[in-house]
Amino acid sequence: MSREANIEAIGPRAEPADTPELAPAAGAAIRLDQYGRSQRKQRSLWGNAWRQFRRHKLAMAGMVVFALFTLVTFLGPVIYGEKVNAPFAYSSGLTPSSDHWMGTDSLGQDMMARILWGGRISIAVGLVAALISVVLGTLVGAIAGFFGGAADSILMRITDMFISLPQLPLLLLITFLFKDSLVRFFQSTFGSGNFGVFFMIVVVIGLLAWMSTARLVRASFLSVKEKEFVEAARSMGATRGSLMFRHILPNVMSPIIVAATLEVGAAIITESALSFLGLGFPSNVPTWGRMLFEAKDYFEFSPHQALFPGMMIFLTVLAINYMGDGLRDALDPRKTQ
Repeated sequence: MSREANIEAIGPRAEPADTPELAPAAGAAIRLDQYGRSQRKQRSLWGNAWRQFRRHKLAMAGMVVFALFTLVTFLGPVIYGEKVNAPFAYSSGLTPSSDHWMGTDSLGQDMMARILWGGRISIAVGLVAALISVVLGTLVGAIAGFFGGAADSILMRITDMFISLPQLPLLLLITFLFKDSLVRFFQSTFGSGNFGVFFMIVVVIGLLAWMSTARLVRASFLSVKEKEFVEAARSMGATRGSLMFRHILPNVMSPIIVAATLEVGAAIITESALSFLGLGFPSNVPTWGRMLFEAKDYFEFSPHQALFPGMMIFLTVLAINYMGDGLRDALDPRKTQ
């Protein structure tokens, strides 16, 4: 019997399975390996988040606007060249023109120069105060969520007490009563000049804005600490500090990042409110809130003195809030699958 006859007697020969391919997308098929796994490079969590963020048009617009404002306020005074507190003779209250793009204020000072310098301070206050509040809130929430029990009860009751207090009146009271002593303390610690006022403002704002972050981090810790990978690390002898900051904290960074973004806008508004009420920076330090305070008596005759700083506050905070909304959607695990 021939070899072909023997093969036919045994049965049909099994053909090797072809490597499956998905339907072509954008003109090219997605190749799979012998186990049916895609050979395309997998995106990381942050890669997926960035892809989702780019799809959020308002968030992208907010990021561009905030980056542009930050760049202009920090580099603009060098490029623009006008001195921030230099008055121009017989030029008080001028409307915008080619000589003064945003006009002049009641003292004849160039509005655009003061807007640019004020943006440096307002944005810096927002960033530093948000950093303080987020770090403090993360520590409180992490300790409460990880240890539970008495520590959780005590820390959350303190958090609830601070939340129940009216924040702006409390901030005004603390600033009014302790401003001079706090300024002297920070001046002796960080140097003379207006650094004392700056650190006083950012510390007070940061110490009164950590509560929402603490509750958010606590809830995330309570959820993540029961996961299998945390139990595995605990069974292998990981210390409490390692479990908190090496295993759990990286997995709850998404809500912390979103909270930090939104805190920046809230801190800018708070500083503007303090300056508008005369409890912020002194008159020789231009901030957007301080400029609104100085323009309130001239709004009827020179509305541009209040229009431009108010517009900068509005657009900056709006851009930051849109960025926060985009980050919240991008870091949502249900949308990054």
